[in-house]
Amino acid sequence: MGGPGGWWGRKSTPAKVETYTRWSFHFIALSEPTVIGVTAFGHLEARAALLVMVPVTAHVALAMVTASRALDWTVGRRAQPLRLLWALGAATALVATAAVVLGRHGPGGPGEDTGTVLGSVFGATLCYGVGLMALGLKHRRRVVLLVTGFGAGAGLVARAAGMPALAALGTSAFVTAASGFFAATSAFSIWLLNAVYALDEARETRARLAVAEERLRFGRDLHDVMGRNLAVIALKSELAVQLARRERPEAVEQMIEVQRIAQESQREVREVVRGYRRADLEAELHGARGVLRAAGIDCEVGGETGGLPAEVQSALGWVVREATTNVLRHGDAKKCTVTVLRPEGRVVLTVRNDGAAAPHGSSRTGGTGLAGLRERLSAVGGTLDAGEAGDGEFRLVAEVPLTARPALEVAS
Repeated sequence: MGGPGGWWGRKSTPAKVETYTRWSFHFIALSEPTVIGVTAFGHLEARAALLVMVPVTAHVALAMVTASRALDWTVGRRAQPLRLLWALGAATALVATAAVVLGRHGPGGPGEDTGTVLGSVFGATLCYGVGLMALGLKHRRRVVLLVTGFGAGAGLVARAAGMPALAALGTSAFVTAASGFFAATSAFSIWLLNAVYALDEARETRARLAVAEERLRFGRDLHDVMGRNLAVIALKSELAVQLARRERPEAVEQMIEVQRIAQESQREVREVVRGYRRADLEAELHGARGVLRAAGIDCEVGGETGGLPAEVQSALGWVVREATTNVLRHGDAKKCTVTVLRPEGRVVLTVRNDGAAAPHGSSRTGGTGLAGLRERLSAVGGTLDAGEAGDGEFRLVAEVPLTARPALEVAS
């Protein structure tokens, strides 16, 4: 069972940013009762302080639920929590209004201690409430209207409660500035979270495009092989039909030629599918590095590839292609390392990435892609070993002798 580090490590980068953002706002909301509680228990009796903390705690609980639902709406998991936003706005206004009214006209009168505590309730409730409500608003204009509306309302309520005009104006300015700061923080956090998700989606799109480009390349190769041969087969077959209708002996020669072209086409298609067409290892390594970096994966390539026999380059080139595809499709790799070593009489290609996942295959049997690689390597006397190497790392090792024998044609 993984610990907290493993739980965090299994998250994607956008999920980590979302978790950090979510808990940041939860802690921001929890700082509201902390600020008010320190003031209340420092200036009032325990019973009176507890009475003050009851509505504050209810307001904080509602704010945390609203913030959580607003973040879910931001990432597209649920609808905009309009009812919760209205409820939080009403609760914020109600608690703040009650605080300023009780501070001026409460049973104990406008005492210094009571005024300090209720003043902190008034300011903190408005600032935190407005700031967290901004999480559920998409347009900047609405956030500005929210901040200025509560700031103006705070000044009007303070003035109506008997506060001098200058003090009420100062209260309005303070609430506007403080709540505006919290609202701007919320808006920036939402923008950053959306940007991270957009970048991750762009990275996935680039990875899919890279795979699609490889498929198109294979399709072009297949078209080049089959297009001309099929056209020749069609023409010679039509000619053979015409000659046969006229009982000409040349019809047999044309059909023999059709048979030869069909067999040649079958052989060429087999070469395309099995990868026996020559591949340049250096070009494959360069392409893999470009594709992985375009997908946001740090890729390092090292080793010496010059002077390798054509059979070795072809076999290892296909290993690089398949390994690159696996890194893009499986796991959540952040780094990939490809090394080519040349110990005595052989070439060893090693591909490591830190995004190993369960579907990636930790056994030595692997999936159909790895099975195909083993077939290609065995045809030139090579071996393939693939599996998890521990600490979330997946390792693929291909070994081919420098005296690799050419792949044998398989008769149809």
